[in-house]
Amino acid sequence: MGGPPELHVRAFGPADQPRVLELWEQCELVVPWNDPVRDIETKIAFQPELFLVGELAGRVAASVMAGYEGHRGWINYLAVAPEQRGLGLGRRMMEAAEAKLAKLGCPKINLQVRASNQQALGFYERLGFRPDDAVSLGKRLAPE
Repeated sequence: MGGPPELHVRAFGPADQPRVLELWEQCELVVPWNDPVRDIETKIAFQPELFLVGELAGRVAASVMAGYEGHRGWINYLAVAPEQRGLGLGRRMMEAAEAKLAKLGCPKINLQVRASNQQALGFYERLGFRPDDAVSLGKRLAPE
């Protein structure tokens, strides 16, 4: 009675793309310098089993994209539908991604959060993530 809703976590499938793109837009994860369609195409070509969606009542309500290159795991595109926040769905998506990464032997997960996103920073801190004493650098190898 009144417990958390049943979240079905599974691998992303092609039919999920329209809803996932809509979800990312709603969550303000789409930025001009990243093409989300290309990001999905790239992910499903490499470790597609680490691209997860969470369904509530048959509708995609959450997503997370994980990766592991043999040294560190990475998390991208964690999203929970705004109307579903506060139900523990983000935590459950992270638990699913962490379990898959751990099964691959991943010793540590890294992720990046915009410094202005205090809500996300607080969420990840509650999950045990701490700032690393490192500077995040980036270099584009492909045109935008």
